[in-house]
Amino acid sequence: MDFLKLTKDKLIVSDLSDLVAHESCGAISLFVGTTRDYFEDKKVISLEYEAYEPMALKTLKNICQDIRSRWPQVKNIGIYHRLGEVAVKEASVVIAISSPHRKDGIEATAFAIEELKKQVPIWKKEQYLESQGTY
Repeated sequence: MDFLKLTKDKLIVSDLSDLVAHESCGAISLFVGTTRDYFEDKKVISLEYEAYEPMALKTLKNICQDIRSRWPQVKNIGIYHRLGEVAVKEASVVIAISSPHRKDGIEATAFAIEELKKQVPIWKKEQYLESQGTY
């Protein structure tokens, strides 16, 4: 089963991990992308995400289909992405994939984030700390 969501709500990693768990699987592979505090020597205070939601969800579904064709042992796939403002250290994307064995899940998770970054119409804008210059 595929669990796909674009949301303005805070992402809870354990919720998605629990959702993809399956009794036939001995592995749940996770990727959690978080907002870091610097980008190109600029102090980041948050990221802001927006998406063309219908196309983003369709593209995520296509990525899931690609995963299933490459790694047929994969059982459940979860991909949640934040929209709106995401503070430093908070998760902007969580990918969770269950599989009977770790190798398939790890490879599929790496594939999922790379394809998401390449294909899915989600855009981010860094919010920087304003310069505190003299007057």
